[in-house]
Amino acid sequence: MILASPERIEAVRVAARAATDEVLDLTAHIAAIASPTGSERAKADFVQGLFEREGLSTQRDHLDNVVARIPGRLAMARGRKSLLIAAHLDTVFPVHTPLDVRRNGDRLWGPGIGDNSVAVATAIKLASLLKSAGETLGVDVLVTGNVGEEGLGNLRGIKEVMATHLDVGAMVALEGHNLGRVTHVAVGSRRFRVIAEGPGGHSWGDFGRPSAISAMARFITEIDAIPLPRAPKTTLNVGVLEGGVSVNTIAPRATCLVDLRSTDELALERLTERLSRTVNKSNRNGSVKLSLEAIGERPAGVVPVESPIVHLAAKALTTLGLEPSFDASSTDANVPIAAGIPAVCIGLTTGGNVHRTDEYIDLPPVALGIAQFALVTVALTESLADGHL
Repeated sequence: MILASPERIEAVRVAARAATDEVLDLTAHIAAIASPTGSERAKADFVQGLFEREGLSTQRDHLDNVVARIPGRLAMARGRKSLLIAAHLDTVFPVHTPLDVRRNGDRLWGPGIGDNSVAVATAIKLASLLKSAGETLGVDVLVTGNVGEEGLGNLRGIKEVMATHLDVGAMVALEGHNLGRVTHVAVGSRRFRVIAEGPGGHSWGDFGRPSAISAMARFITEIDAIPLPRAPKTTLNVGVLEGGVSVNTIAPRATCLVDLRSTDELALERLTERLSRTVNKSNRNGSVKLSLEAIGERPAGVVPVESPIVHLAAKALTTLGLEPSFDASSTDANVPIAAGIPAVCIGLTTGGNVHRTDEYIDLPPVALGIAQFALVTVALTESLADGHL
């Protein structure tokens, strides 16, 4: 499968280098707008305005997903599928986090700068970049700044976009970090809140009554002992534990948050059933009762490494002199992958300190990352036009 002629590849590289400074300037502006999961409206307003300034028609849904359409040669009316590009708007940082963006040498620093501000900026400039490179798209490209990708956002943004755009034939999730990766395996997850409730009381006067904290501790010890398969890789983690009233109170309530992950839906289902049985077992005796509340679910799935979409994403990297790596992760690509729609997640540059306020991206690789993204986009639209995806 040929990606593009050497002349077209060089034209894309030149256009990417020319666009890099504008992309980075836009990245800083995007990162300076607070957008914790569930509160993305201000950033969505800004991004929608930028899409429209690029001359693109946009749609906005009730969740604040913004979707812009870049027209291709073949219209939807002819039964052709569209390519979806997803760059999530939300970050992990609370709304009052200082969003100080600064450049120091060859790095740009700031909360959310790589996850996912540089990806959003690059997605916004896609249409003008392709125009500068003299490229046309085989089919329409939908570019979304979507909400709800992080944490307990539960991928609700991309789920809604996929549900309301049934013409999507392939998808690329765009992330700022990890240039060189091709994520084709979707790590699914089930997340639960476990609640322990009992009578409570005074630590001296009511000594002997059961403590919700003690009951929760026994429960956590038991689920930690659950044997987990190595293949498919499956994990269990208790990430948050809370409870109690004071040092001299028998705790009437305790909660914990449990994260189950796997690349296989059946393994997730089995582990969920085991978790539920453990809760039921804990409730057979004693006056402390446990309950299980589902708080998040992300589907799992795999796009075969030999598939056309994975091949094209890898070919774009090798064409630019980069060595591709193939990995598994939890991204917006989970949703189409689980639905049987070809999808990958790719990165734009290198960097570090993800999900920390001192997050940074490396500037020298950005132009290569932008060129890679553009080449993948063009190649996938041509494959969709030819019916090869």
